[in-house]
Amino acid sequence: MDWIILGAWLEFAVRWTHVITAIAWIGSSFYFIALDLGLRRPADLPPGATGEEWQVHGGGFYHIQKYAVAPDRLPDHLTWFKWEAYATWLSGFALLILVYYVGAEMFLIDLDVADLPVWAAIAISLGSLALGWLAYDALCRSRLGHSSTGLMLVLFGLLVAMSWFYAQVFSGQAALLHLGAFTATIMSANVFAVIIPNQKIVVADLRAGRTPAAEYGRIAKQRSLHNNYLTLPVLFLMLSNHYPLAFATDFAWVIGALVFLMGVTIRHFFNTLHATGRRLWWTWGATAAVFMAIVWLSALPARPVAEAALAPDNRFAAAPGFEEVHGIVLGRCSMCHAAQPLWPGLALAPGDVRLETEADIARQARAIYLQSGRSRAMPPGNLAFMTEEERAAIRTWYRAATGG
Repeated sequence: MDWIILGAWLEFAVRWTHVITAIAWIGSSFYFIALDLGLRRPADLPPGATGEEWQVHGGGFYHIQKYAVAPDRLPDHLTWFKWEAYATWLSGFALLILVYYVGAEMFLIDLDVADLPVWAAIAISLGSLALGWLAYDALCRSRLGHSSTGLMLVLFGLLVAMSWFYAQVFSGQAALLHLGAFTATIMSANVFAVIIPNQKIVVADLRAGRTPAAEYGRIAKQRSLHNNYLTLPVLFLMLSNHYPLAFATDFAWVIGALVFLMGVTIRHFFNTLHATGRRLWWTWGATAAVFMAIVWLSALPARPVAEAALAPDNRFAAAPGFEEVHGIVLGRCSMCHAAQPLWPGLALAPGDVRLETEADIARQARAIYLQSGRSRAMPPGNLAFMTEEERAAIRTWYRAATGG
């Protein structure tokens, strides 16, 4: 079995796991914030309860009551919502390793941005994720943590700074992806290090006959609300690697920062609707205005950059059959995968993958092999009429270079 194929399927399995667990986490997060904001306070609430809601779903009725601290007695069985968050982060980190660490030279490092060794790029990635959580947690635990608005403004400043920083060290694709991973790490750590431990303290106090402190619930609710507002920007950033108009511009870091404003305005609409029934339509106008600013930034002309030099010992450029493959790719792929695509309707090369020079083709060897040699994904619909003999030549060249 071809190890490249196994690696591609491993990446698919991890990505699939990541998407499924993220859906479960986001769904539970949205549900509980909406539930909390929509609670009603009738006069006949039991002692200690702060609100209730009646819901109908799937042919049944549900009567839900919330206790600000806890009821006098806990049942033997409690449902904990934590594994969704843990599995989402773990699978996302595994995907980061498989795509951006293993494939650092292709996806993480951009020689036009910073000529980093692989170990340094990975160290920056890991260090930034850890330091991001430490900085955020310190802000929340400081006096600023008692001001929801002030804390969110400072947090936004931190995210803008990180968006700029990532754009100075990584490729555009990796920069926006890391901004999403930076934020997702904060969200997951909120669950793992704050929300669940606080809830466990409350449960332990109740079962020991002690009265839990209300502060534990306040802190957990604050972190949950942060997660709620950060969810939509993280989704955008995680999907941004499919859209070069978002990441392959000189202003990708500004676009990344503006995405958080869109997430806040649209979540504010729904959170206000759930809490009061009011529809703040101005938030949709604000969201549209920010989105149009992003579109405008993506269309600004890029600064010219020097052609990255191809290392003389590159195994793919030196492998037998490279000249033939170079001609095949130029003839079948470069009309789309170019700095200025010739295919109608394309403003940028798909995925910002360019296949015009020998250096381009050597850097994208694995993708060419998987997309055109081992499968028929490219050219899409075989619009460029790539023949089976040409696909075979790509396979032969790649295997000669890798010894496979």
